[in-house]
Order: sequence, then structure tokens, then C-alpha cells
Amino acid sequence: MDLELNHAIVHCTDKAAAARFFADLIDAAPMRVSGPFAAVRVNDRLTLDFYDEGAFAFGHFAFLVSDGDFDAILRRATAGELLFGSGPFARDQAINRLNGGRGVYVWDDDGNSYEFFTADPLG
Repeated sequence: MDLELNHAIVHCTDKAAAARFFADLIDAAPMRVSGPFAAVRVNDRLTLDFYDEGAFAFGHFAFLVSDGDFDAILRRATAGELLFGSGPFARDQAINRLNGGRGVYVWDDDGNSYEFFTADPLG
């Protein structure tokens, strides 16, 4: 079976603000409106669609990135004084060194967590 994740919906309280936060964090193109969503293109195969209607439940989104992209994301998180940490519940402004690489979690104002890591945990 050949499956590829095309998009995911990120629940939030303000879709424009949440989309701007994520686009700025990963240095992506500005969000675009797509139906009821504020969409951010992650790469040529994946979009995150931010949605602020109905019940809210925080989400977790994890991305395998290059060392250079990791460094750039960490610089933006630090410069923006964003809340980040070394684990899913550790808001310690530190990174982890799991699986022979580096990892970090960054939280938006709604509590959604975005994880970035440089080594695939499944090898």
C-alpha cells in the first residue's frame, strides 16, 4: 500500500493567528484561505489546515527535518521567545538528543505542539 499524508486539520481558537504562528516558525509561505481553513503549505506534499470552529482539542504534529532546518526553527523559536522544550511535557527551553539526533517541541498559544527531530525514531 502506497500512502502519503496530504493534509491534517489543526484545531485552534484563531485560525489566522495559528496559521501565521506555524508559517513563521517553519519559514513557510503565508497562509491561504481554503474553504473554512487557513492553510499552510509545509512542503509540496503536505498542508496543515487550521480550523477554529466547533469544539477545540489540542493536537501534536511531528516533523523529521534536516539539521539545517532544525537549527533555523530553533533560532526562530528562541528569537520569538516561544515556549519550547525537550519532551512532550517538558517546557524547559532545551532540546533532546534522542535516537542519535536532536529534537524539540514548540507550543502555540492553544497548546498544540509541533515536534521537530533530526533522526527517525524508527530508523
